[in-house]
Amino acid sequence: MIAPATPVNEFKRMKALHGLELLDTAQEPDFDYITKLAAYICNTPVALVTLVDEDRQWFKSKVGFAPCETSRDSSFCAHAILTPNEIFEIPDATKDLRFVNNPLTKGDSPVIFYAGIPLRTKNRMAVGSLCVIDHKPNKLNQEQREALITLGKQVERLFELRSVNAKLRAAKENLTKHNSLLQDFAGTVSHDLKMPLANLILTSDILKKKYNDEIDEKGKNYLSYLKKSSLSMSKYITNILTHYESTAYDKDDVHEFMLNDMLEDLVDLLNINYECDVHFPENNIELHCNRSALDQIFLNLIGNSLKYNDKKHTVIDIKATQTSKHFEFSIRDNGRGIEEDKVDSIFTLFSTVGHLDKNGERGHGIGLSTVQKLVNNLGGTIKVKSELGKFTEFVFTIAR
Repeated sequence: MIAPATPVNEFKRMKALHGLELLDTAQEPDFDYITKLAAYICNTPVALVTLVDEDRQWFKSKVGFAPCETSRDSSFCAHAILTPNEIFEIPDATKDLRFVNNPLTKGDSPVIFYAGIPLRTKNRMAVGSLCVIDHKPNKLNQEQREALITLGKQVERLFELRSVNAKLRAAKENLTKHNSLLQDFAGTVSHDLKMPLANLILTSDILKKKYNDEIDEKGKNYLSYLKKSSLSMSKYITNILTHYESTAYDKDDVHEFMLNDMLEDLVDLLNINYECDVHFPENNIELHCNRSALDQIFLNLIGNSLKYNDKKHTVIDIKATQTSKHFEFSIRDNGRGIEEDKVDSIFTLFSTVGHLDKNGERGHGIGLSTVQKLVNNLGGTIKVKSELGKFTEFVFTIAR
């Protein structure tokens, strides 16, 4: 047996590994989901997500393998991280000098076949591997190799999400005295939405690759739309989380974009599947502002127009004008309207009109309060006009 060499960047690699804060943590469904897929696709009894520590390799996720860790000297994965840009594959460990007499190749469930794709952090440090193992000689075909690489990238995305969550936790400590509600929102978004979206993206990739010859063109289009929508939503959530990392609104975080391009992205994101017309402004103006904040404002207001509309055919009219100091927008729908005695309180946190949406669910009174705060942060104001049974119109401005 030949012990694995130490990478030349070991100090930086260990710093990156510990920065993930994953060692000795509980198993998580999002990692387990990937190892189960890896074992299934590669047709092996064992699949692992490993992290190579100073003197051990520890398993963040495991399928078909009892130990929680093994020594680094006997680790196959410690060899794998030495070639961080390619799959490390051992068809038969009993015939490879590096693993002859390796204790892992002995016993009732020996490691005879091994294939692992190194897992790298955002700064390209190889911290472990996603590997599959068999108790007899084996070899991956090309399709299995490509699938293992795809699954490895998905694990790396989960690593990045952990880093984002770590930054959010640090930001939360500073935000507590200012806005505890904002902390809960950011935590909920990152955990409850990003992880399932990552799994949707992964599943659509695997299905398209594995069953490409069996799926008709219509099915492929559905899978492409699923992935496109998931990626779009994932990007949107990432922008929102980035926006909320600071305690104060960053007025220097300005982007240049066309209003109607943004509106088209948001309408695609909403995936409207019933009779509805959304009329964009005739004058497609160029905006200079924080796009993630404006995204959320429009997404919330348009979403409300859709959810709470009681007409058979929903109509939403969006208009925009500009002055030397402000951009002004209006969003008007043909919905049920708001009672006069409730108009003044709709921007109050946790205050609701009391209407049920199209799914029979009642709002929580958070969205419009968040909209007002974002508008204020963008240097503007917001007001509402409504006539019961006929329309509701929100008019807001933001500074140029």
